[in-house]
Amino acid sequence: MLVSRSSAKQPTLEETRQLEKLQVQIERAVADGKISKQEMEDIKRAICADGKVTVEELELYRRLVTDRIVAGEVEYEF
Repeated sequence: MLVSRSSAKQPTLEETRQLEKLQVQIERAVADGKISKQEMEDIKRAICADGKVTVEELELYRRLVTDRIVAGEVEYEF
């Protein structure tokens, strides 16, 4: 899996749209304060859909999912 840092260049309009779409998907998944195993898998599948993972996608996932789980704001349901 290729991990790229798109900040080395300006993100394309398509990359920006994909990141916004991912953010909406994550926000919907955690809106009830819980995230299921299936929702996690769907998010990971969306991140990997184009065959590359950007640092921006990983940072978004960390900020909206991982950090919130650690802080107790979101519960991970196995």
